[in-house]
Amino acid sequence: MNKVWLVTGASSGFGRAITEAAVAAGDVVVGAARRPEALDDLVAAHPDQVEALRLDVTDVAAIEEAVRDVVARHGRIDVLVNNAGRTHVGAVEETTDDELRALFDLHFFGPAALVRAVLPHMRERRSGAVVQMSSMGGQMSFAGFGAYSATKFALEGLSEALADEVREYGVKVLVVEPGAFRTSLFGTGRAGVSSDSGVYAKVGETRGFVEGGDGTQPGDPAKAAALVLAALEAEHTPLRLPLGEDGVSAVLAHLDQVRDDVTAWEKRTRATAFDA
Repeated sequence: MNKVWLVTGASSGFGRAITEAAVAAGDVVVGAARRPEALDDLVAAHPDQVEALRLDVTDVAAIEEAVRDVVARHGRIDVLVNNAGRTHVGAVEETTDDELRALFDLHFFGPAALVRAVLPHMRERRSGAVVQMSSMGGQMSFAGFGAYSATKFALEGLSEALADEVREYGVKVLVVEPGAFRTSLFGTGRAGVSSDSGVYAKVGETRGFVEGGDGTQPGDPAKAAALVLAALEAEHTPLRLPLGEDGVSAVLAHLDQVRDDVTAWEKRTRATAFDA
């Protein structure tokens, strides 16, 4: 039976690529976006498979209503893809509370609300999948990406617990961790930036990387989308799926660094119990 997908941020980037891949597989996609008119071409080309839904994922009340509407019309949601997002660059010291909260609303609280809304239906049917679009920055971070990575770290922690909770109900959780892919994430006006005092040179380097990186990223979103569908169909769907040469290398290098830090202090850290 063909699946029903709910994809946020479906108008561009990974959201659109996943939408197109699901449609090619014969599935139905409800593409959610703040500007649903950006999906008009897909709706026109596939009127029986693509619907555009206006949704701001930071509006929790709207999320609950949207999910009720999709379930009422289609009977179910087989796959939720929490993809809506943007990047942000700024030193930790120079990132404001308002900037942090706005990013967490988009990358963490919105996806959490969507998960809460769809899970009762998936759990009842003992079937479904939640795809959390994270980043290689959900495993590691560096100067300038503190706020962005903080939201993705939080999403990954939530998702790891979620996977353990819903496994017995036949629901899969897939955390996708792309490196640099040719989406509009670095596009003009899409990247949030904090004020720059010039104090942190490494943050300046990151700003330059983001400003000059749009359109030159090596990753192909269509290939990434195909791999996401393949991972969901696999008998053993991985919890985490790093994508791209840079993403895989960065995650593996970070894991090696974590292991090095732990083992360097292992003898002393193990010896912190009360004396017998």
